[in-house]
Amino acid sequence: MKRYKIKIEYDGTPFIGWQRQENGQSIQGAIEDSIKNIFGETITIFGAGRTDAGVHAMGQVAHFDINNKELEPFVIKNALNDHLRPFPIAILDVDEVDNQFHARFNALQRKYLYRIVNRKSPLTIEKGRAWHVHKDIEVDPMKECISLIEGKHDFTTFRSAHCQSNSPIKTIDSLKITKSDENIYFGFSAKSFLHHQVRSIVGSLKLVGEQSWSVNDFSDALSSKERSRCGAVAPPDGLYFMEVKY
Repeated sequence: MKRYKIKIEYDGTPFIGWQRQENGQSIQGAIEDSIKNIFGETITIFGAGRTDAGVHAMGQVAHFDINNKELEPFVIKNALNDHLRPFPIAILDVDEVDNQFHARFNALQRKYLYRIVNRKSPLTIEKGRAWHVHKDIEVDPMKECISLIEGKHDFTTFRSAHCQSNSPIKTIDSLKITKSDENIYFGFSAKSFLHHQVRSIVGSLKLVGEQSWSVNDFSDALSSKERSRCGAVAPPDGLYFMEVKY
């Protein structure tokens, strides 16, 4: 049996999310079906993170096992990319790994990027790939919230009601907020995240940036540990799974 690690890029717009489900096309399902078509084996791939419907990835990582195959990684990469057409999924890298490797459980850090396009005019080319915010957003007030978010906290306020994590306590290694022209970027790094944590935080930070909330309002919302105190959750369009470190 051979175990392979793959790095994946995808546009999440047409999918119901990473995880295979009965009610639509998933990224996991598309890749598993392609592997079955190529190798004649029904397998399960294990991803480093389960992205929601509409969420994109630049560096999702997954692994899978194949029996009795002696194919080079580049052959698997080319075959998968060929079979995945016309899905907006690309296999960027394939590596043979030790059978002890696990894409999810061996991950030391995950990085997500959230992107806002802050302008009056509607999005055309970028539609579905960023959160379009009409109202002017100031970056400096949002940056004042970084020290409140980084580190180990109870993030109940910024946790989906459907989150399956055993604990709301997570450690955010770093958060960087930058602006370039009309683009505002939020870069999050942590070992793991709660369901909707990044989108929930960004939705509340946006309220600070447009001065609907003060920094103290954000701090009070976090401290309250009440989901009802969270601002409107940012849409999936602007979220990108960027990288996994092992």
